[in-house]
Amino acid sequence: MQSADISPAEHATPALPPAAYSRFWQRLHRRYDALFPLLPAGVPTRATMEQALDALLAQPYELGAALRILRQLVLERTMVLDCDGTADLGAVTGSMTALGELALDRACQAARADLDSRHGAPQGPDGQPVQLWIIGMGKFGARELNVSSDIDLIYVYEHDGDTAGLPDGRGKLSNHEYFGRVVKAIYALIGDTTEHGFVFRVDLALRPNGNSGPAAVSLGSLEEYLLVQGREWERFAWLKSRIVAPTACIATPNVQGLRGVVLPFVFRRYLDYSVFDALRSLHRQIREHATRRSAGHPERANDVKLSRGGIREIEFTVQLLQVVRGGQFPELRCRPTLEALQRLARANLMPQETAQQLAEAYTFLRGVEHRIQYLDDQQTHVLPTRDDDLEWIARTMGFARCQDFLHQLDAHRELVAQEFDTLLGGDKAQDCASGNCAGPRAITGGPAIPDLEALLEQLPPALSSRVAEWRDLPRVQGLRDEARTRLFRLVLRTAQWVQQGKVGEEAAVRMINWLEPLLRRESYLALLLERPSVHERLLHMLGAAKWPARYLQQHPGVIDELAGEALFQERFSAADFEHEMALRLQALESTGEDDDETLLNLLRRAHHAETFRTLARDVEGAITVEQVADDLSALADTVLRVTASWCWQRLKNRHREVPQFAIIGYGKLGGKELGYGSDLDIVFVFDDADDNAPEVYAAFVRKLINWLTVKTGEGDLFEIDTALRPNGNSGLLVTSFKAYADYQQQRGSNTAWTWEHQAMTRARFVLGSDDLAARFDAVRETVITAPRDAAALREEIVSMRARVRAAHPVRGAAFDVKHSEGGMVDAEFAVQYLVLSQSAQHRELIDNVGNIALLQRAEAAGLLPAGQGQAAAAAYRELRRVQHQSRLNEGNGQVDPASVQVQSDAIRQLWQTVFGDA
Repeated sequence: MQSADISPAEHATPALPPAAYSRFWQRLHRRYDALFPLLPAGVPTRATMEQALDALLAQPYELGAALRILRQLVLERTMVLDCDGTADLGAVTGSMTALGELALDRACQAARADLDSRHGAPQGPDGQPVQLWIIGMGKFGARELNVSSDIDLIYVYEHDGDTAGLPDGRGKLSNHEYFGRVVKAIYALIGDTTEHGFVFRVDLALRPNGNSGPAAVSLGSLEEYLLVQGREWERFAWLKSRIVAPTACIATPNVQGLRGVVLPFVFRRYLDYSVFDALRSLHRQIREHATRRSAGHPERANDVKLSRGGIREIEFTVQLLQVVRGGQFPELRCRPTLEALQRLARANLMPQETAQQLAEAYTFLRGVEHRIQYLDDQQTHVLPTRDDDLEWIARTMGFARCQDFLHQLDAHRELVAQEFDTLLGGDKAQDCASGNCAGPRAITGGPAIPDLEALLEQLPPALSSRVAEWRDLPRVQGLRDEARTRLFRLVLRTAQWVQQGKVGEEAAVRMINWLEPLLRRESYLALLLERPSVHERLLHMLGAAKWPARYLQQHPGVIDELAGEALFQERFSAADFEHEMALRLQALESTGEDDDETLLNLLRRAHHAETFRTLARDVEGAITVEQVADDLSALADTVLRVTASWCWQRLKNRHREVPQFAIIGYGKLGGKELGYGSDLDIVFVFDDADDNAPEVYAAFVRKLINWLTVKTGEGDLFEIDTALRPNGNSGLLVTSFKAYADYQQQRGSNTAWTWEHQAMTRARFVLGSDDLAARFDAVRETVITAPRDAAALREEIVSMRARVRAAHPVRGAAFDVKHSEGGMVDAEFAVQYLVLSQSAQHRELIDNVGNIALLQRAEAAGLLPAGQGQAAAAAYRELRRVQHQSRLNEGNGQVDPASVQVQSDAIRQLWQTVFGDA
């Protein structure tokens, strides 16, 4: 049967499937028609392939021949199911990947058995068996093999050493030589072309030192290579790496050693924008290679993989975002492109619509790629030039007309190209697309890399004076040329914005102060150059207040949060935070990286990022002071829940799956009034009848406090104050709920003081079961509404206020918005008195709704003169705002009395009404 015998119009004939048009299909049926029934019906799987392989070996075919024939059976089945729409992309690539895994597994077993019989098994330094790991790279590692793909492999063996040799002492080989022979034997079984073709074309060019390196390398040699010589483009190659064979080794603990070498190489600890230039260079080389191939052959220019908007640009887009952020966000680490797109969208690194469009383009282009290869079983990605071939591809892709197919193909490729250029910057538009149009050449028209003196001449005075200090700064003098160029371009762009009036010179100087200690982390220079919007927002934050600059100095990695376009439209979401942390934990557990130190750093990075998002919204005026406090308090609650859950799961002596345990928040945490850097006033209680409960929960709380307070390379989470627990610092760190309730409700000889009941007005149940929450609320209500002698209570609170004021003296004529007479503390004490003395009769005062709402409720209840509660509430709100702004500028909260005269008068009037002349 010749291809000319079957026209596109005829392949709808019931006797022949659409795949019958393929010249390759026709060749297969001429040669192997009688063997196709050996492969069970349906999409080929590992199990059905093994069944067919065993049947072929029983015929009998030698292993090499049987594997080659199995490939023909699998390809024919896949081709038929794909072209008639029965198999989707995942089924096709999954079948090809399973074929590769099976072939390598059987070939490796055979090769090692043969060599072991002649040389003995390889041994490690302690005489232990030595594993060989066949690592699939690229599409093989991601389980995305196409139907005529080669397989990129790297062979790594576990230990250097020697084989055991034969019983008579002969035949010993070094492990290096042994595994080199294994590689050759495997290639002979799957890569050599015989009368039945090949199983897979094999490419070892990605191994250390490329084609000049040994065929198999030891794990130690691989680690040394990646540490010393590993290049940026190799990180993209190793991103999709996976042990594909032998099957028996994949699930063993030994492979953790390989993960420990590869993961730190691919994913760096900090956000790594330096890879942008590496990927640009790699992409340029691929484009140039494609251009050379198509020179004089215009038909080769229509490559669905390598041309503009092709498969490779989708893969690069995904891999770039994964490599940049995968070190800090392990949930982004996955190999398959379609899954990675969805993860990027969930992480808000890509709009969901864009991810969906790229996924559709990827699925479409891979379908076209497969049909191109079905025609003649050629490893090509170039659209055919024959009209009948194009018409067949169109029809099997579901299009009635070839023109409609080509139109859809162009639309997908244009979308891909635009997204790729937006992310990376096109070759010609790179300077502006990547934010570099304010580089040296754009500003000066002079040399691309000015020296420091030439740079200083182009800067405004204050910035020039600050940068001039670099003349004698070793960390600047010691920079690599590439990093020095980036630094100068960044300074010049900043200077241009100062000259244009977009940013102030003070902000520019603060940026230099912030950047200087970070110069060894060159990725920050790359980030700011790659993302001019981040650079501009950074300058705006630095210019707005001093505290953001300090926070950025402590946690520089958070600046990447400024890249998100939705930053100022969103608020903190506890559910999203917990979901993200669960995904990150799951990702770390899957690779065995979930040790305590890694989780501590993960928690800190996530907390710092969320705090910084709130800070950015605050500085931009997108949220109010009250909303800042609400979000920071909700974040603290969520971090406590996540940390407590993780600590309990890792507690060695835990005796139940869910702890009967609670955290009660006081002070600013209890009142949902946390600020930046606030400590947490908390009390720990348990309600567990187990005999060992006191010891278990004591160990748990010690671990929890350590996780929250210990300083790691990423800083800490919170300072914890437990002084409000029963008996203060002399009491137990964690107490039974009954003991806590008795103490608060004045039962027994050991009871709470009045000031502790004042604190109870702002107490809040933060973490624990619904039952415990209800019981705590009942205790709090009992305490607050208990009968009291109003005069005695007034005297105690006034006395406490005097002691607090004495402890915070205000010198000079300044007004301290918190501690001066008429300040915030006066309002807080007045509210606490009203709640403790009046809530039994006015139950609307029981709720912990904050001082502002309680002042308004007190007025509505007739406890304050008309208008006084509202005035005091407004005054308190304004003083909070003034205090907040002062802290953002690292002030002490002391201002000119005249600037807050109205507010201080309102609170003095409140104090006079509540306490009289006391």
